[in-house]
Amino acid sequence: MRLTASRRQVLTLGAGFAISAWLPALGQERPGTAGLIARPIPHSGENLPVIGLGTSQVFEVGDDPARRQACAEVLKTLVAGGGKLIDTAPSYGTAESVVGDLVAAPGLTGRVFLATKLEDYDRSTATAQLHASLQRLRTNRVDLMQLHNVGDPHQDLAILREWKGQGFCRYFGITTSSGGDFEAVEAVVRSQKPDFLQVNYSLADRAAEKRVIPAAAEVGAAVLTDLPFARNRLFRAVRGQKLPEWAGDFDATSWAQFFLKYLLGNQAVTAVIPGTSNPEHMADNLGAGRGRLPDAAQRQKMVAFFEALH
Repeated sequence: MRLTASRRQVLTLGAGFAISAWLPALGQERPGTAGLIARPIPHSGENLPVIGLGTSQVFEVGDDPARRQACAEVLKTLVAGGGKLIDTAPSYGTAESVVGDLVAAPGLTGRVFLATKLEDYDRSTATAQLHASLQRLRTNRVDLMQLHNVGDPHQDLAILREWKGQGFCRYFGITTSSGGDFEAVEAVVRSQKPDFLQVNYSLADRAAEKRVIPAAAEVGAAVLTDLPFARNRLFRAVRGQKLPEWAGDFDATSWAQFFLKYLLGNQAVTAVIPGTSNPEHMADNLGAGRGRLPDAAQRQKMVAFFEALH
């Protein structure tokens, strides 16, 4: 997500609401570092903090010192706030290299969960793609390797399974950011049973709730949500609106937290990965992973509220 004035405006509108007491998470959730909720990765039981970071666009900063410093502050804020998941890809311009350089800094090494992607599923080039990503990320292995933008319902994931077995990644998964590919994605999830599914999902784009996320839950795939702010559509929709008082019932104190808590209210969602290069926004996003989350009735109320804005 690129930073916009609308995000700053709605942050201001959300200010002033009292933060309710942080309550213990229910079920298998547990508060981790800095009170951030963590959820288990189904295939291993490893706990993953529910707020992560996406790097598309926002970390495509090249060698610009000032912009790199802002990204460094975002990573420090993420880790200090109890988060660890960083999602990137070779197709995100210079983001992989920027992430690799920054996580090598003292205080971050060994404290993050690195996720990247294989862009082209081709045995003649896959190994070269893997090693290029590892070199840019300055590591010998990543935590999660994902096949990017799956669109073939018959797609196999044998290459990723081999890499997991060889120790190049600890988990493997698939991604999509297009509802038009959901039928294919569901088929691959069911047939290949990946460790992770990354899918476009937001209060403004709830199609994944119907079949794709339930399929992931059935096979035990962890779910990451990309485009959680619907490319800023959510912030544009609430521009000039005050955060409703009832948002305090699930400890949302800003619009970003309102939108992210809607997703985390779905127990099948393991983590959300909003993108930002602004440390203040990173801190605000982390707040969505603390305190209470909306229950089913509250989530329905959130949907009704959003739909009434149109």
